[in-house]
Amino acid sequence: MAVSPASGAAIARNLTEVHERIAAAARHAARDPQAVRLVVVTKGRSADEIRAVYMAGARAFGENRVEEGLPKIAALRDLVEVGWHMIGHVQSRKARQVAPAFAWMHSVDRLKIARLLDQAVVTAAVRLKVFLECNVSGEESKTGWLLADRSRWEAVLPEFEQIARLPGLDVRGLMTMAPWTPRMEQARPVFATLRELQSFVCTRLGVGWSELSMGMTDDFEVAVEEGATSVRIGRAVFEGVRPPAAAL
Repeated sequence: MAVSPASGAAIARNLTEVHERIAAAARHAARDPQAVRLVVVTKGRSADEIRAVYMAGARAFGENRVEEGLPKIAALRDLVEVGWHMIGHVQSRKARQVAPAFAWMHSVDRLKIARLLDQAVVTAAVRLKVFLECNVSGEESKTGWLLADRSRWEAVLPEFEQIARLPGLDVRGLMTMAPWTPRMEQARPVFATLRELQSFVCTRLGVGWSELSMGMTDDFEVAVEEGATSVRIGRAVFEGVRPPAAAL
């Protein structure tokens, strides 16, 4: 589906506004705005819509499902300097499809999937940049290592250490999702906890996992203030454009 001039203009305006909000939040926390990567979430969006976001300046795109993302990546292979990010839960049987197509995976949520991704990456002869997904809110609906209770932090270190040694994976840091809340300030403790967990893991394992993937449309400014280096935003970028539907 072709993108109308009006929709293209709305996307460009929205993208500019999101960048401005990221920059303001970063400056408020005495951070460099350039240290925050905007990953535009394109779940349910067509290849033409993604192309419009690209033309507006975006270069990182996030997909939630392997089967939806692969056709889009193929349709947009002419775009240069694009980074495709897998941000959704991946079933074990689909792990081998991730490494060749996606440069990043934000949702490594168990040791088994890390090993499968590593095997696929070795075959593809390219390292996959990954975040380890940690459930620090305690929500039962969330995936990832359940680490809301700090007493569990020590116990997870052996698994994290095994992942750190996988040659095909380039572990960049940790990822989390905060529970939805009508006030984004209420998400701050979740993001602060992930930052503290990151410091704990880096100190105990001697690793340089310096990045944090956290923050979405409803809470990304607080996430940036708490140290996010990647924010995953879709709705704010596509506001005023048709509602997302099946991928085209």
